[in-house]
Amino acid sequence: MTTGQKAKESRRRKDQALPGPFMRAIVQEAYGSADVLHEAQVPVPPIADNDVLVKIHSAGLDRGTWHVTTGLPYALRLAYGFKAPRNPVPGMDLAGTVEAVGSKVTRFAAGDEVFGSGTGTFAEYAAAREDRLAPKPANISFEQAAVVPVSGCTALIAVRAGGIDPGRQSSHGVKVLVTGASGGVGSYAVQLAKAAGAEVTGVASAAKTDMVRALGADHVIDYTTQDFADGSAHYDVIIDIAGNPSVSRLRRALTPAGTAVITGGEEGGTWTGSMDRQLRAVALSPFIRQRLTMIVGTQKSDDLECLAGLLESGAMRPAIDRTYPLAQVPDAMRYFDAGQARGKLAITI
Repeated sequence: MTTGQKAKESRRRKDQALPGPFMRAIVQEAYGSADVLHEAQVPVPPIADNDVLVKIHSAGLDRGTWHVTTGLPYALRLAYGFKAPRNPVPGMDLAGTVEAVGSKVTRFAAGDEVFGSGTGTFAEYAAAREDRLAPKPANISFEQAAVVPVSGCTALIAVRAGGIDPGRQSSHGVKVLVTGASGGVGSYAVQLAKAAGAEVTGVASAAKTDMVRALGADHVIDYTTQDFADGSAHYDVIIDIAGNPSVSRLRRALTPAGTAVITGGEEGGTWTGSMDRQLRAVALSPFIRQRLTMIVGTQKSDDLECLAGLLESGAMRPAIDRTYPLAQVPDAMRYFDAGQARGKLAITI
């Protein structure tokens, strides 16, 4: 073991001065609109052997957090609680400084700057599993790092499912369409596809087309005046994010052997959301030449480290629309719910 490794191990194993028993946090006692969110004093979360306690400098607001706050679709309550979330503190994205580590944690020590996903991150402290964290890139701010994990990892999984590797310039000549290109996941999907050398077309509203171009899209479609499935162009890969196009429309826009990757979507009713559309696509896929698939976003340290490398090289940058202090999380949620956000929203603690 080197001298540096010994010092880090000593730092990790020494008795760590944990914060006081209570902290500021945003909480909800029921599902609903932004009105159910309010600031309160809650206990600092305990950590398990494989957990890290992070002092939060910034958190990100993502679509998944909106779903947990509203309790929609109802199917998600099977995982989070029927009448109210089991964990009253919302939030998943985080960037901050390690405060303490569990007895089995080996990759981090107190004082390390990290980003990733945790539980209840709209707070001064949050617990996160070691395998859902990565070192924060030194060339970006905590606010920028905090809006990457959930949306960035989802985008990475989606483009890889389409056969695109952002780590290699191997997709030259591949035509990629990204719906929802101005949103959190979409803004990263555009950049990841471009990093792989693809020709990227983004779909967004007229008010957000300039932002999508600034992210590097070669072409932009204003969905209020143009139809990406009108037959004027066909795409090798479609990344359908938080959209509502039918499976038949996606197929019309694909090349004969193209791939459609479906994730998110806010249509389909209050019980299952868009899952019925995604499941229909997957069921049809074995019987046609085109490949129709779906993905579910997860956060893993390997994917976070891949994204960190792209952030450090400048191949990807977070697009932050607005930043809110912790007490104004309800306002951030209202802005998000109104569909006004261009890219991501950051919360500072």
